[in-house]
Amino acid sequence: MKKLFNKFRIYFFFFLVLIFSSCAEVAEERNLQSENQLEDFTAFYDSELFRTVQLEGVFEDSKTFVDCKPKMGLKKIQISFLAERNKQDFDLKAFVLEHFELPENPKTDFESDKEKDMYEHIESLWPILTRPKDSIQNASLIPLPNAYVVPGGRFREIYYWDSYFTMLGLKASGKEDLAINMLDNFAYLIDDLGFIPNGNRAYYTGRSQPPFFALMVDELTSNNRSKFISYQPQLLKEYEFWMSGSKKLSEANPAIKRVVLLEDDIVLNRYFDEYAKARPESFKEDYELVHENGLDEEKTYLHLRAGAESGWDYSSRWFENSQEMKTIQTTDIIPIDLNVLLYFLEIKIAQAYNWKEQLDSADIYLEKANKRKNAINSLLWDEKAKRYSDFNFAKNDHTNILSMATAYPLFAKIAPKDKARSVIKQMKNNLLLDGGFVSTTIESGQQWDYPNAWAPLQWIGIQALFNYGEHDLGLDVMDRWLSLNEKVYQQTGKMMEKYNVADTSLQAGGGEYPLQDGFGWTNGVAVAMKKILEEKDAIALD
Repeated sequence: MKKLFNKFRIYFFFFLVLIFSSCAEVAEERNLQSENQLEDFTAFYDSELFRTVQLEGVFEDSKTFVDCKPKMGLKKIQISFLAERNKQDFDLKAFVLEHFELPENPKTDFESDKEKDMYEHIESLWPILTRPKDSIQNASLIPLPNAYVVPGGRFREIYYWDSYFTMLGLKASGKEDLAINMLDNFAYLIDDLGFIPNGNRAYYTGRSQPPFFALMVDELTSNNRSKFISYQPQLLKEYEFWMSGSKKLSEANPAIKRVVLLEDDIVLNRYFDEYAKARPESFKEDYELVHENGLDEEKTYLHLRAGAESGWDYSSRWFENSQEMKTIQTTDIIPIDLNVLLYFLEIKIAQAYNWKEQLDSADIYLEKANKRKNAINSLLWDEKAKRYSDFNFAKNDHTNILSMATAYPLFAKIAPKDKARSVIKQMKNNLLLDGGFVSTTIESGQQWDYPNAWAPLQWIGIQALFNYGEHDLGLDVMDRWLSLNEKVYQQTGKMMEKYNVADTSLQAGGGEYPLQDGFGWTNGVAVAMKKILEEKDAIALD
């Protein structure tokens, strides 16, 4: 009996140890969560430790460190760094690895099945690129309540404008529930932060991306009035974000945040960012550009961040000298694409009010949309070049860069027929190459310039052609793009972030990071195009 009692005491002791250990772990995790809030990461990006790690290039990719998960409170880590850094045997990388967990590129061991065709491969990729609702705490990741699809590679989080094109593919693949989950995540971000950030990371909270939320709502709920109307609060809140400061504009102060006052009391929009600092995820690149060229820090960092908000990071669209990034001037530019997307947002807000039979409110937003449409067709129309062009309001002149942004007014069906014909002619003669539409005609070494092409711009361009009766040309572009996708897939077993459409025997390059594969929006556009072709063939058979 005594032996049995002693044995029981031993088991009970271990049980207590297990309970206390588990409680300690929970307490520690809760402590970490209370220590490392969103604002703590934002403050950390200004710290000496962060600056040192990024400038000394501890990691080859600047994004690696901002995606690391701290193992304790960030303030404690910084105190330890300041106490240890002057020791003779101090090793910076060892310190970082001791205090942070490295991020993982999910499913890095995934290998393509060479027996599958490209579309079967994409179907097998959806679960690889899908993340469950977030349970991660104490990291730069902003948790989301529903599952979502990431682009792939170094892009381990959801991205705003990428997701619209990914959703097109999910819908075409019969995965509409997942697409709705992503839409609901964006609605959640608008409710929580007041806008949709570039991605769900602390270091993206100063900026958004091209506002495709209204197009997402329209794509996924246009056949369900009550569902469509349910997103109106978020549509309105996003509009307030983009128009913030518009009531304070004046001749003496014509530009505030993302709004700019132009002639005849016209207000249009630009890209902007709330922080005039080096981007944390590209800290070294931004810092070196500024300091090696003796540039104004605040202005240059704002231009760089605004270029990142544009999604075209980077392109000669934003440069005064098309070959020199140091001449970046993004916040001086009224972009075609941004203003077309905001026109669409105004139209969809009006539609929601109309469906709610609040006609006076609907008329207000229809008037806003009509005023913007007229401004796009006047101020953003370059009569000399016979195309839509970005407008440099600081110089009161159009930029001279021909880019696929010129197709956006046709995509939204707001271009008069004569203007549309002129744009289509330039798209066909100057932007259409062997593999599809090139982003610009300028070879600058930037990834959003010649010879590179991107899936979203193929979709925008093809829909623009369809909208104005150029179906054969649109199908020809589709065939060129999908053929290039398939050619690269056969060579590499991968779907790429971008493609070289000038020389289809070469892969794309340029920019701040290596070519990424995965890839969310490339997959989405390919599947959505395939469905269009299947429907066309079905009609032909009938």
